[in-house]
This record gives sequence, C-alpha cells and structure tokens, in this order.
Amino acid sequence: MFIKGVGMTKFDYSQKPWWKFAFEAAMEALEDCSMKISQIDCIVFTGIESAEGKAEHQTHKTSLLSDLFKTRVPIINVPAVCAGGGVAFWVALRLLREFENILVLAGEKLVTNKTEVTTHWIASAIEREIEQTEGLNFPTQNALIWQQYKRKYKGSHEDLELIAFKNHQNATLNEKAYFYKRPIPLERIKSAPKIAGDFTIYDCSLSVNGGAAVILSREKTDIQVIGSGFATDYLLTFLREEPWHFKATEIAAKRAFEMAKIKPKEIEIAEIHDAFTSVELISYEDLGFAERGKGAELIRKGIVNLDGKLPVNTSGGLKAKGHPISPTGLAQIYEVVKQMRGKCKDRQVKPFPKIGLCHNIGGAGGSVTVHILKKV
Repeated sequence: MFIKGVGMTKFDYSQKPWWKFAFEAAMEALEDCSMKISQIDCIVFTGIESAEGKAEHQTHKTSLLSDLFKTRVPIINVPAVCAGGGVAFWVALRLLREFENILVLAGEKLVTNKTEVTTHWIASAIEREIEQTEGLNFPTQNALIWQQYKRKYKGSHEDLELIAFKNHQNATLNEKAYFYKRPIPLERIKSAPKIAGDFTIYDCSLSVNGGAAVILSREKTDIQVIGSGFATDYLLTFLREEPWHFKATEIAAKRAFEMAKIKPKEIEIAEIHDAFTSVELISYEDLGFAERGKGAELIRKGIVNLDGKLPVNTSGGLKAKGHPISPTGLAQIYEVVKQMRGKCKDRQVKPFPKIGLCHNIGGAGGSVTVHILKKV
C-alpha cells in the first residue's frame, strides 16, 4: 500500500462551494504524481452535509463528483465528522485489494456567514438528548475532560499555552495554513480571556473551509503505508471508564504499531489531532510517546518543537492551520508526506523524517484513526 500523490487547498474562509475545494485538492494530488483522473479506479469521499443549508444542500455528493470528474468509477461517501479524512483513508486502504489506484478526497465549506448553521453542524457530533440539553458543546466537553486529567495528574495550563504557541509558530511557516505569516506572541496566548473552565480561545482549533486529497496505489512509490488502526468509543463521554484518556486512540495506535512492527520511539514526525490543546497533550500519552501523566514533559523540554526529537504538528495543526472537519485527516497525511519528501521549505524537519504518524479524531475521542507512513 503506497501513496502516489497528495493535494491540499489553502485553509481559509473563502466562500467557494465544497466541491470546488475538493476539485482543487484532487487536481493538485493528480499533478503531484503526474496522473490523470482516468487512471483512478475508485474514489472514497468524505464530508459532512453541506453546512450552508438550502443553498448548497446536496445529499447525492457521489453523483455530483462523477459529473465533476467525468468518471463512472465507484464513488463511496464515508462521513465520520472530524475523523472523516482518517476513516476514508482507512477504508481506501482496504479497498486496494480490489482497485489499483484510489483517490481519497474531502472538501468542506464549513464556515459560512451563518454562524448558527455552522454551530449546528459542529454540535451534531455531540450526544444531543442528554449532554447538549445540559449546555454541553465541544469547548465545554473538552474543558471538563482536561479538568479530570489535571485533577489526576496535576496538569498545568501553562503547558497548553506552550502547545498553542508551538503550533502557531509552525503555522506562520505554512503557506496553506490560515495563520500563515500571522505570528501570535506567547504573551497574548497567556493573557487571553477564559471561555470554559481553564480554556481560552487559544486552546481551541480554528474552523475553516478547505479540501485535501491523497492518491493510494498498489504500485510501489517512495511512501509506503506500513500501519493502519481504527477504533471507536462511546458517544457519551461520562460513560467511559477514564474520560481523561481516549481509549480509541490507544486501541488504534496499538493496531497501527503492531501492523508496522515498530515502537512509538521510532516515529520521527507526527501530526496529532489538536482540536484542543489538551487533546494534543493527552494524545502524547495515548499514542505511546510518553507515560501517563508525563505528556507535559514533551512540550516543556521542546521535544515536540520543530527542531525537537519528535516534531509534532509542523503544519500548525488544527489549532493554527485550521480545522475544516472532514479534510483534516487527509491534510495531516499531506503534511507528513511533504516532510518526508523534503518539500516543506522553512518548516522542513532536518534530517528529512523517514517514519511519520497521523492521528485523526472524530468528536471527543469517539472515532480515531492512526496511520504510520514510511519513506522507502
């Protein structure tokens, strides 16, 4: 299982329809490996329902994509909210048993001029009858999870501030990130007003519009997928035994590492799903990069910085690159592939990493994929 080409649009607030984001990402991926759409045997698409409502509501997205690309190959829609990209990639890997070349694709117009519509779509990924009636939203939910983690392990918000600062610094060097050339000083992050528990606005990822694409193939290329794991967990977080950790991440990571036949210490670069700064810190532990309760040491010691031993979220992460929901998991793969190929300019990790990990979460640990890539 190999990766041929990758593509990604700039993540921003431009008001193109979702299919234009998808089309642009697909064209870049095809150009990246000098392929034509006629060489694609199957397309796996992921996207939430069009967030703008009546003007763009299109439930038959697969047929629209057939029209767009002028192809009649099988097109499969795999919605999995924030984990859509990772889950679509996981599904496509298994379809390679039947197809030679598969385009994995996502396009999302999440942010429109109607805040209440965007909020509604994001909130639909939380349990609606019990949790939401108590006023729960994603910042509140994750702030409560962080509160439990902090109580158990004596965590500090200062560590979350360092994670936000790191990711914003990385995003200033990524031309496709929303915060490209927009540095955020650590002082501003530290002085930001609180919005939920310990959380400030700088603990939360940025909702944007965008698209991403990856071309998978059975034909050998320079990037091989050596590990792939996927797990789900209960929607109601308070029913979980340890809500301060994401069991689905632990299970998906275990499966991916077993398939790859390597250990976490062998990973040289990682894109971690930092929908909230606390999720990045907790995921250091869930992925096996740190012992439980010791994740903060990675950011305190600079291990996960751009020049550290294990650079994390060199793209800027969801925090500062932006989070358009479904394309996020594929954008993570885009970043790791580009880093492995030495094409990331000012944010390039040196020496070029040879083994990378992509970690994509849907909801608050409800659906999780972990994929491990290797430069051949």
